Amino acid sequence: MLIGLVGKPSCGKSTFFKACTLANVEIANYPFTTIKPNQGVGFVKVACPEVELNLKNCNPQHGYCVNGKRFVPVELIDVAGLVRGASKGKGLGNQFLDDLTSADAFIHIVDVSGETDAEGKETKGYNPVQDVQMLENELDLWYLGILKKVWKSFAKKVQSSKQEFTKSVAIQFSGLKVKEEDVKKVLLKGDYNIERPAEWSEQELLKFAHELRHLTKPMLIAANKCDKEGANVNIDNLKKDYPELIIIPCSADSELALREASKAELIDYIPGDSDFTVKGDLSDKQESALESIKKNVLKVYGNTGIQQVLNSVVFELLRYISVFPVENEHRFTSKKGNVLPDVYLLASGSTALDLAYVIHTNIGESFVSAIDARTGKKIGKDTELKNKDVVKIITR
Repeated sequence: MLIGLVGKPSCGKSTFFKACTLANVEIANYPFTTIKPNQGVGFVKVACPEVELNLKNCNPQHGYCVNGKRFVPVELIDVAGLVRGASKGKGLGNQFLDDLTSADAFIHIVDVSGETDAEGKETKGYNPVQDVQMLENELDLWYLGILKKVWKSFAKKVQSSKQEFTKSVAIQFSGLKVKEEDVKKVLLKGDYNIERPAEWSEQELLKFAHELRHLTKPMLIAANKCDKEGANVNIDNLKKDYPELIIIPCSADSELALREASKAELIDYIPGDSDFTVKGDLSDKQESALESIKKNVLKVYGNTGIQQVLNSVVFELLRYISVFPVENEHRFTSKKGNVLPDVYLLASGSTALDLAYVIHTNIGESFVSAIDARTGKKIGKDTELKNKDVVKIITR
């Protein structure tokens, strides 16, 4: 899974990325600090079954577990800021959009302080609703451009076959992880003349590109710098103008400060928590900064919003579930005796057989059945898995 961080220059993308990954990236308050994309690993947070199963501490092979909260790795990519005209190459926009082709979903980082204009330059009283309008339009035009590259040539050829039409469109967008089934969903949802696609108007093409992009590259808004003066008004305006989008207030600066203080063992802090505990000697400056975060972010919003954004992308937007495979269904361990060593993120509706193939192709090909480790009951290959299932795969 790859999640793309998008937004205009100086909106806080690199800070958001560093807060999630603690990677060493350049952060500055001027446009186009980022040119080459930054890639790193963030973590979604799930309740570990070790608590309800009354097990000793689990032994994750990937990620980590703290106080019964399992942190599961996901890949993040932070691309350079996008500006109006990016779909036509402005500000190296084509290059930056190409960096996003493999992303499964987008997090749009929006500066809700109103202190940066459309190009990321310092200002006052800017309306961030314009940033959402701009990015939505540029992403739609990106898809439209890809569609129009071959539209005239294949639209006439496939007019007599709906099946051939969906297949051709899917092939054209295959680099963006678009499947034939996605194209069918868009066609069923909209009122499109499949009989004569060559006669579609420019508006119909744009509508099709928009709906295909929304389905295959879903996006939520991280309303960054939520602790700044006037941010609440801008957040309310965003929610009013875009009721269909998930909009989460957040403060990347605050999360980064908390994670770095935790790493330095100055505080105890678990990402996503509503508070922290001081355990080291703080300077007056550090103490003041942490108190400000507690007062203006944690007590107001309940958390910094960063962990909530990551979790919402994976579990709300993409509708994934977490599944824990084991070798010993009685002890919930691997062959080596490690407790709940693995956790996989699977699309909602995934089956026991899907899990087997995700673990390894050979396991999928030799699949016989599976066992629900909680109940001890055998389940078939077509059984849909649920969030936090613990499963043993039986092979021949």
